[in-house]
Amino acid sequence: MTVQQRRYFVTGTDTDVGKSVVSAWLVQQLQADYWKPIQSGLLGPTDAQIVQKLANLDDDRIHPSTYTLTQPLSPHESARRDDVTIRLHAFSLPQTPRSLIVEGAGGLLVPLNDHCFIIDLVRHLQLPVILVARTTLGTINHTLLSLEALGNRHLHVTGIILNGPENPANLHAIRSYGNTPILAHLPPLDPLNSSALAQIAPLCPF
Repeated sequence: MTVQQRRYFVTGTDTDVGKSVVSAWLVQQLQADYWKPIQSGLLGPTDAQIVQKLANLDDDRIHPSTYTLTQPLSPHESARRDDVTIRLHAFSLPQTPRSLIVEGAGGLLVPLNDHCFIIDLVRHLQLPVILVARTTLGTINHTLLSLEALGNRHLHVTGIILNGPENPANLHAIRSYGNTPILAHLPPLDPLNSSALAQIAPLCPF
């Protein structure tokens, strides 16, 4: 991997925390490709389609999912209903000369099968983590629990990206108690599009 080529695993403190929007922002910032290893649910736009639209990506910058599951459920349950078993050894990083953003599913302890979780996929792929957190009430607890889980498995956290309305007190608390850089804050955007995302600057280098 070259100095210019960076790869990150984007995970969240919960589901619907804004990982796809953050992934699109990261793709813009790094001129990166995008990969969603597990897509659960095919009704409406998929996460890859959302990122592709928000980041204005050509088709060759979106890498196909290893598992595409029909139901919008936890991967282990969606796989069970599709009569599929998710196996860690099936995952390998796409080959690309560009940087790569990898988006997980839900939070770190979302199950993949009877004994593996998203956090095990992070360790398998050996990628540094960018953690997406809300700004609203409850985020301090969720964020610190996620950081503790990553620390217990000796996984490197590059930083946190906050997604939601401005909340300086929670930003300060997460940075202080989590002892982790806040890379960016993405406020609610209306309209949410590529141009609006591109206007958001990082809070610190990464």
